[in-house]
Amino acid sequence: MKKCYGLLLVFSMAIVPFCLLAQSKTSINGVVQDKNKKPVVAATINLVKATDSVLVKVAVTTDNGSFVFDNLKPGSYRITITAVGFAPYSGEAINVAAEGEVRNLPLIELSVADAGQLNAVTVTARKPFVERKIDRTVVNVDALISNAGTNALEVLDKSPGILVDQDGNVSMNGKSGVVIFIDDKPTYLSGADLASYLRSLPSGTLESIEIMTNPPAKYDAAGNAGVINIKTKKLKQKGFNGNIAPGYMQGAYPKSNNSLNLNFRNNAFNYFANVGYNYSENFSDLLIQRRYVNDDGSPHSLFSQNTWIKRQDRSGSLRLGVDYSMDKANSIGLMVNGTTRKGESAIDNNSYLYDGRNELDSLITADNMDKRTFGRGSAGLNFRHKYKQTGRELGVDLDYIYNESNADQFYRNASYRADNTVKGKDDLTGKLPSYINIYSFKADYSHPLSNGIKAEAGVKGSLIETNNIAVYDVTVGGTTRPDYDKTNHFTYRENINAAYLNFSKEWGRISVQAGLRGENTIMRGHQLGNVMKPDSAFKRDYVNLFPTFYLSYKLDSAAKHQLVFSYGKRIQRPNFGNLNPFISPLDKFTFYVGNPFLQPTIAHEIEVSHIYDNKITTKLGYEYYDGDINETIELQGHQYYSRPANVGKSQYLSLSVNASIEPAPWVTINWFGLAQHVSFKADLYNNKLDTSGINFITNFNSQFRLGKGWTAELLGLFRSDFITTQFVLGDFWTLSGAIQKKVLKGKGSVKLSIQDIFFTRLNYGKINNLHNAKGNYRNQGDTRVVGINFTWNFGKTFETRKRSNGSAESETQRI
Repeated sequence: MKKCYGLLLVFSMAIVPFCLLAQSKTSINGVVQDKNKKPVVAATINLVKATDSVLVKVAVTTDNGSFVFDNLKPGSYRITITAVGFAPYSGEAINVAAEGEVRNLPLIELSVADAGQLNAVTVTARKPFVERKIDRTVVNVDALISNAGTNALEVLDKSPGILVDQDGNVSMNGKSGVVIFIDDKPTYLSGADLASYLRSLPSGTLESIEIMTNPPAKYDAAGNAGVINIKTKKLKQKGFNGNIAPGYMQGAYPKSNNSLNLNFRNNAFNYFANVGYNYSENFSDLLIQRRYVNDDGSPHSLFSQNTWIKRQDRSGSLRLGVDYSMDKANSIGLMVNGTTRKGESAIDNNSYLYDGRNELDSLITADNMDKRTFGRGSAGLNFRHKYKQTGRELGVDLDYIYNESNADQFYRNASYRADNTVKGKDDLTGKLPSYINIYSFKADYSHPLSNGIKAEAGVKGSLIETNNIAVYDVTVGGTTRPDYDKTNHFTYRENINAAYLNFSKEWGRISVQAGLRGENTIMRGHQLGNVMKPDSAFKRDYVNLFPTFYLSYKLDSAAKHQLVFSYGKRIQRPNFGNLNPFISPLDKFTFYVGNPFLQPTIAHEIEVSHIYDNKITTKLGYEYYDGDINETIELQGHQYYSRPANVGKSQYLSLSVNASIEPAPWVTINWFGLAQHVSFKADLYNNKLDTSGINFITNFNSQFRLGKGWTAELLGLFRSDFITTQFVLGDFWTLSGAIQKKVLKGKGSVKLSIQDIFFTRLNYGKINNLHNAKGNYRNQGDTRVVGINFTWNFGKTFETRKRSNGSAESETQRI
């Protein structure tokens, strides 16, 4: 705790001078209204230099039609205004003669656009699929019509550089360890629970996807592969608004994704509710082969296994919230979330063992059943205060999250000799309840300093408590006894305290942002023993500093060409489940095992980018990982043990291109390509791991505006053979398409889509660096799916509003 107090003391000493510095109040203020003297809300105001029209700043009008540009230097400026339904506005030159001068402009009245102007405004207002900022890439969800009627996981799979595998695991630029946030709040989930939660979030509730390979200091340092922040839609139009989006999909098995969003704003109060329901049936056709050799390389034995898995999942989500604006300076908000999931898997397994002459030795059959339930509830309270001085703001967030899950496993195994006579039969049953409590607090403060410098600072504290139980019984010959080898009880407690500082400034063509984050981690783990295992415990305390730096330079006055440099240091703490030393069987020959000895991964990342006209981004990146956490395979006899481990050194050198082009007025093509050289070095289970190679990923989406409310899309993805630690993942390609028609006077739409048209998204690969053995696998899933979706917006026109960030950061992601 002394380390924690010291860190907070350093932060306090650093932030106090902010409040003592003189502030620049040079500003231009104005109000925009229509011919009826009513405020024009959400109009875009561009402030440009009067001499060469170079963009200086952008603002959006508030509820009363006002806008402000502050922290300006003396000079000559001009404003332009665009708003849907109004003619474009261009003002006269505005001269700011002295430091500290405040220019209050006369009321600006916009005129209604005629038919031709309305068409022009509609084209101008169309959001691009991808936008680029100094520290992140923003994907606008509604810009892709094939996103309509889908869910958050499917939206991620279409985003540049993001891949989602058949199990719902998300990777960024070929790397796992991505931390996912919802509205700047961590999901606090991983694996199947995270995938199910993202499937329960309909795309109709999503505004944008923020992809950050090198996040700023404001974000938790967790996530060595980067951060994905999913922004949901928040409405601010007065009155009642809603959106309903039912959808049905059919592959080999049926699926359904449905959502209802409601919003009501009345004066100072805003109420909102989101309901989602997801139903899915899927299959996996899994084939595994493992070849064993003697020390001299001669064949020893062969293991061949075929598994058919039929899955059924039902999930629902509910989000309720209210925001209250107490006055112009203070607001408070409350939001509660609930998620439930029930899943069931029926597993038929046949395993064959052959001797060195390739003759059948024995056969094992398994009839397995896995039932899982998951429940999650959360509550968040936020407070915002805006000071009289423009740009100063204080935000405080309190969050509590409770997760409860349970798994009931039943494995019925039978062994037969080559002549089909019975060798033995046994039943294994398991009950695995898990309980997690998360408490989080954070405060963020922003403060404009003199000379156009913006300072941000904040503190955060989080406490995570987990309680995991595994009870296994084995039945042989009608006699049931506890299986103490697999039975376990593990508790874990983690406290993370953090503070950060961040500064940003623009000098004409140069923009700089620099930050430093300090985190103090205190963790305690306790494995309770049983009659076969003694108690064991571990504890670790450590402090880390995480600097971030960004530099952007506009090569020309029109900002057609920009260079961006960034550096960041990050940490990847083990998932709570990875620290759990439980043994979880997939079958009699494959086991998943936790690793309480995992150490956090430290990552360094450097990127240099060239941006052309905000349409083509070319990026060169280098990443170095010390103790990278990856899945590893240990062989003990014929049994495979999959466990997370710290791989010694990992390096990634990459070149990527992200382009958005319009070869014709009715066509937009977004293309992403990544070439990546990887290398891994480690000592694993008395074997030397030293692998390297080149990975390649490319995907595209083409959008076609066909007129009369018709739009269409074609999407493609290709991944080469992919090297990662002990695995070489096989290559695959896939092609998908969608067509959509606007109905109900533009308030509704009907979409027909097909995913993986040619049924080519096959998951296969091989396992290397095994002692006297080689392994390979092939897994076909229910990937070719035809869907029909309907969306309808009712009430007043939707307008989005930025909502406060929560205090919970990356802890949930690690569950």
